[in-house]
Amino acid sequence: MTPTPSADGQTSPFVVTSVAVDLDPETPLTTLLPAGSPVTWLRRGDGLVGWGAAAVLRTRSATRFADADKWWAETTARADIHDEVGEPGSGLVCFGSFAFADEPGDSALIVPQVVIGRRGDRCWVTTIGTEPVPSPTVQPTSPPQPPVDAVFTDGALNGEQWMSVVAEGVSRIARGDLEKVVLARDLVATAAEPIDVRWPLQRLVDQYPTCWTFHVDGMFGATPEMLVRRERGLITSRVLAGTIRRTGDDDHDLALAAHLAHSSKDLEEHEYAVRSVADALEPHCSSMNVPEAPFVLHLPNVMHLATDVAGVAHDAATVSSLALASALHPSAAVGGTPTSVATALIAEIEGMDRGRYAGPVGWMDATGDGEWAIGLRSAEISGTTVRLFAGCGIVADSQPEAELAEAQAKFVPVRDALAGS
Repeated sequence: MTPTPSADGQTSPFVVTSVAVDLDPETPLTTLLPAGSPVTWLRRGDGLVGWGAAAVLRTRSATRFADADKWWAETTARADIHDEVGEPGSGLVCFGSFAFADEPGDSALIVPQVVIGRRGDRCWVTTIGTEPVPSPTVQPTSPPQPPVDAVFTDGALNGEQWMSVVAEGVSRIARGDLEKVVLARDLVATAAEPIDVRWPLQRLVDQYPTCWTFHVDGMFGATPEMLVRRERGLITSRVLAGTIRRTGDDDHDLALAAHLAHSSKDLEEHEYAVRSVADALEPHCSSMNVPEAPFVLHLPNVMHLATDVAGVAHDAATVSSLALASALHPSAAVGGTPTSVATALIAEIEGMDRGRYAGPVGWMDATGDGEWAIGLRSAEISGTTVRLFAGCGIVADSQPEAELAEAQAKFVPVRDALAGS
């Protein structure tokens, strides 16, 4: 769907209205979603949810980001926006999900008809259409039913085959072709009946509150990695690279965290990722803060080495948050180092189409501010089928068996979210 053409051949401008509403802070935003194909962006109870499609832009190839950015700039320039809220995410917003690779892969930018937002103690409703739209009643909808008889099978490669791919990656690194490559694999869940995406979304929100839980155009997940956020001139990026699986024993996990913080293999992998992000953001910032050492981020299933990079934008008037995401993608955290060599190797040996896995996913407002995460701990849903993804950073010291175990741990969030109880 695209905006309705007007008599002069251009699209009809949107009429956008955002108004404050009262909403119990204990009410999860996911409970307000109707069945269908909602959009969600949630963390710690705050965020945005929406439904309907005032417009959808589909794009592909190496120009996918530029095409979407241009279309959004033209759309916002013509919109009639009445924003009584003035919070990040109020007014006209779009949600996007972009392919990892230039080819193949489709990307989408969606403008919902209704968006509900929450930030702290403020809540609002935004309506978007080619003419004024009445605000909907904000109340819980009928809850989703769990997936029926979901069965998991290997995707493109089984475990043994994938370990051979990892070994090939290590071999290429050893001969000096590159420093790091990120290799991914997939897992397929098939249910007896179509799956309501609201079910796994609610479970991910509950189980991974510090992650960004998202759903855009069939791509959903709970990612711990913020590619870039731009808000009122401040740019931030959370870089994750270096992972260890949790055991559930607190004392043992603390020891594992200490090991991770001093692991030369993981620190090397992390350094590549931080360097790639800092180098990409530097041209857009008047000042930057890049911590010298990472911290350990604790999640329910794994622990990561993490670094928060921050900067002050000097070109916010001309460079949107989506353009920043394009400049950052693919970072070393999801591609490798050097980027061009690593992505070529991924295409050569990985053995599957990533689609939108590890591509940017997020939202943007009419000023170009927004949040774009990396689509990790994610899956693609279509009817009765869900395709799950997991990837690992491969460096010279990587062991195929350990990388397979890490990938299995990264499947856990979405796999558990599809459970029937």
